[in-house]
Amino acid sequence: MSIIVRGIEKQFGSFTAIDHLSLEFASGELVALLGPSGCGKTTLLRVIAGLEYADAGQVLLDGRDVASVGARERQVGFVFQHYALFRHMTVFENIAFGLRVKPRRERPTEAVIRTKVHDLLKLVQLDWLADRYPSELSGGQRQRIALARALAVEPSVLLLDEPFGALDAKVRKELRSWLRRLHDDLHVTTIFVTHDQEEALEVADRIVVMNHGRVEQTGSPQEVYDHPRSAFVYEFLGAANQLQGQVGEHGFTATDAVSALGVQADFRGPALAFVRPHDLQLVPGEHDAAHAGGIRVGVRRVIPVGGTVRVELETGGGRILEAELDRASWQALGIAVGDGVTAVPRALQAFAAQARA
Repeated sequence: MSIIVRGIEKQFGSFTAIDHLSLEFASGELVALLGPSGCGKTTLLRVIAGLEYADAGQVLLDGRDVASVGARERQVGFVFQHYALFRHMTVFENIAFGLRVKPRRERPTEAVIRTKVHDLLKLVQLDWLADRYPSELSGGQRQRIALARALAVEPSVLLLDEPFGALDAKVRKELRSWLRRLHDDLHVTTIFVTHDQEEALEVADRIVVMNHGRVEQTGSPQEVYDHPRSAFVYEFLGAANQLQGQVGEHGFTATDAVSALGVQADFRGPALAFVRPHDLQLVPGEHDAAHAGGIRVGVRRVIPVGGTVRVELETGGGRILEAELDRASWQALGIAVGDGVTAVPRALQAFAAQARA
């Protein structure tokens, strides 16, 4: 089922949750709504589901305006962050619930319900837990049961609101890989809300980055990560070093740089430039002429993390930068805390200073 939201506006008192927002979601697509708390992503999800009504605008499901259609009639499955399972029901009964409350003329027979529930339990790889109660399950198992319950009524659209937000990091990583595989099998149009950049980049076909009730940028994960259109998007999509400076005839010059860093921009004047930690090359020595386009820094702290090493750096002006290297590259440099080095950006993007969100 395709989804179009057109000119959606939603206010809560004097607070604008959604500001004249328009988006399209293709049938079978898995889209992540990504943004900070309060940016409007959950409100948009609830408007699509029919759990909130917009003050203005349209929601079209397969071209049909559903403004006056209630949540039950929209054929939407909704999964919340905190599972919302019925504690007094077994896993089997939780999944069967949506089928059993259908109007009599639409309700499947008990035999069909039993078969369908067992098929869904196999799909979410928990068929051995049918007789357990939610309190006997782990957080990851509960969330998979919540997804199975949403899928039981064969929704045309699946909406997930921070589905893994209450789980620990290891379980979150396992479940998002599982969700991607499940979507590839079912091809249900799916929109999920998250503030976890890594989750969105790993799972989604497309990312919608939101801020202050508006869309900042939309595109494939790689496109949005590699070509952010604003300082906000660049910073929100992962670790970023920020450099203050100016864009002039020869490109961007950081306040602490030896010379222009080479990046070109379509404006002149005060600017903010960004470079990812893994794109910051370290060269031993502060005055290496071959790397004049670098920034003089001192090594302040070294943090080994698994197979990578994070290096905290400090410029002469007191600005803290971070570089990230693999262990072998770090060891080959022979650098220690307190040494002076030149940090050379391999990839840098500049934005007009006033453009920062």
